[in-house]
Amino acid sequence: MNIGFEAKRVFRNFTGLGNYSRAVVKALSENYPDNRYFLYTPDNKGSLNTSLNLKAPNISIVTAPVKALKAIWRVLQINKNLKEDKIDLFHGLSNELPLNIRKSKVPAVVTIHDLIFIRYPQYFKLIDRNIYKYKFRKACINANRIIAISEQTKRDIIHFFKIDPHKIDIVYQGCDPVFSIPTVREDLQIIKHKYSLPDSFLLCVGTIEQRKNQLLILQALNQIPEDIKLVLVGKPTAYKTELTTYIQTYNLENRVHFLEKVPFQDLPLIYQLANIFVYPSRFEGFGIPLLEAISAGVPAIGATGSCLEEAGGPDSLYTYPDNHNELAKYINMVLQSDELRQKMIEKGLQYASKFSEENIARNLMNVYKKTLENA
Repeated sequence: MNIGFEAKRVFRNFTGLGNYSRAVVKALSENYPDNRYFLYTPDNKGSLNTSLNLKAPNISIVTAPVKALKAIWRVLQINKNLKEDKIDLFHGLSNELPLNIRKSKVPAVVTIHDLIFIRYPQYFKLIDRNIYKYKFRKACINANRIIAISEQTKRDIIHFFKIDPHKIDIVYQGCDPVFSIPTVREDLQIIKHKYSLPDSFLLCVGTIEQRKNQLLILQALNQIPEDIKLVLVGKPTAYKTELTTYIQTYNLENRVHFLEKVPFQDLPLIYQLANIFVYPSRFEGFGIPLLEAISAGVPAIGATGSCLEEAGGPDSLYTYPDNHNELAKYINMVLQSDELRQKMIEKGLQYASKFSEENIARNLMNVYKKTLENA
């Protein structure tokens, strides 16, 4: 079978959507090597920070034939390439499909990650909201089948776009296997020194933005032993100013460390050095950092209200996103109980094993087969 992918973010995005796109291609190409996989991208510039082997014999990269037309080619002119490459099925990996995909007669699948821009419009510019809404809805209508990355996302697709639930399959995303690989002590010490990490710390990984709700962790810090620090890893936004103001007001300067532009290969080691991973995000499509944490053997605390229980599993802890007292209580429970901590680690690793590349590849292939059978 020849499978085509809308693969711009494989080459251009090095966080959520890019990681998902590369993980899908890697899982399929390694677990189903007899298929051929075509990555359609305006260009293939950019350095990749994963183990995706783009030189694998079953992977082909297809770029825009005319550089000046690459944006138009991606959404309107790609059908010619699909015909030439004899594509049997096309998968839009990140919320969109070519606008005229139906004219190609190629069965299509689209992955919808979240509809946060509809639930929380205040976090997005008006023009971006309108573009996303048009593209996402159009993709859901044009697709033969839709993949939602969580139960929450499926519910949102049905609610906001009025899509038939029978058209939607849930296929959870995984995280890079590197997060579950134990690291030797010497390498951990190198990373600790490189980033001047404290001996004991809480960790939160994600864009520093209001929706991620990092302020809740700061509010909980005063109820947590002073030798426990907080490390925030992520791209800053204007929300960081609110955090730094709070830090200065409550004299937390020596307890909070911000890290930016951390290379992907360093992240698993930073996770493994943490005492507890805390992710109080108000809303996510899935919440991959929680899965990364439990895969790395770190006790995790998320927030209620969206889908984080799906990513962190039943043995992680979940706090109401506006209750810093409850969060502090949970953090102290884990810090003070070796038995609870060990249980969370062991159960977390068991739950994370369900998100293996093999399982994800099999689930994706089942969706593809269902799509072709009903095309």
